[in-house]
Amino acid sequence: VRGGGDGATMDFMELEKEKGITITSAATSVYWKDKKVNIIDTPGHVDFTVEVERSLRVLDGGIMVLCGVAGVQSQSITVDRQMKRYRVPRLAFINKLDRIGANPDKVVEDIKKKLKLNAVPVQIPIGLEDKLEGIVDLVTMKAHLFKGEKGDNWL
Repeated sequence: VRGGGDGATMDFMELEKEKGITITSAATSVYWKDKKVNIIDTPGHVDFTVEVERSLRVLDGGIMVLCGVAGVQSQSITVDRQMKRYRVPRLAFINKLDRIGANPDKVVEDIKKKLKLNAVPVQIPIGLEDKLEGIVDLVTMKAHLFKGEKGDNWL
């Protein structure tokens, strides 16, 4: 979420909403199929490393969200090191593939080289940047196209 007043759903502080960043960890629960999933949203900025460290101590698993343009950044390396310290299994999600310069292949290579992790995509995008139209799920071998004003409806 870019700055502009809305912020992510779990960002509740005015500064978080204004800047479109996460400053404090926030937790929520969702249900997926018959399982309860607890989500902890942690800050990505280096100034909040302690906040991330506290959260990692209680996790069963994590999702690293990596920028499709910038790839693995210095704070990603720090968080990965913390995840390794606490033996937190992780998945990586590459976002911002609709932005100019998006390159998911480079991000996968960054994960392998900079984080020394075995990265294997399970989805690949259909198009990039302003031509991003959907994804191909490599597990089911099905294409899913984004539809609707914000691309939140799938075909």
